Amino acid sequence: SAIATGRVLQVKQVTSSSNQTVTTPSYTAITFFSVAITPSATSSKILISCTTGVRNTTADKSNYLTLYRDSTNLGTGAEDDIWFNAHVSILDSPSTTSEVTYKLYSKTDSSGGCYVNGNGQLGNITAIEVAG
Repeated sequence: SAIATGRVLQVKQVTSSSNQTVTTPSYTAITFFSVAITPSATSSKILISCTTGVRNTTADKSNYLTLYRDSTNLGTGAEDDIWFNAHVSILDSPSTTSEVTYKLYSKTDSSGGCYVNGNGQLGNITAIEVAG
């Protein structure tokens, strides 16, 4: 029988208290915020959610966070030069039953820098498969 649309099929979560400094204006993978999931149907949606703390090392510079599916950038956001709790999420339609990996990426303004998940913060990235 068919699985009801909107039903949660599986949940994968990675938590980390590690931190990483990013000093480039090109997107850089945050190595500890990566989660792999294998959709059970091509019609499935994957809700990706990542919560972390971010602080810029240089005043008046911006930090950008985005989520990637494998090598595809799914969207972007910007924040400023204070410690803040950041949450990024997106509902993705990978249209595959092969394993996909979602990662948090970050970049800064030219000559800036930022700390991701610093100050002993416990952040996480979560993938939730929802029947489509």
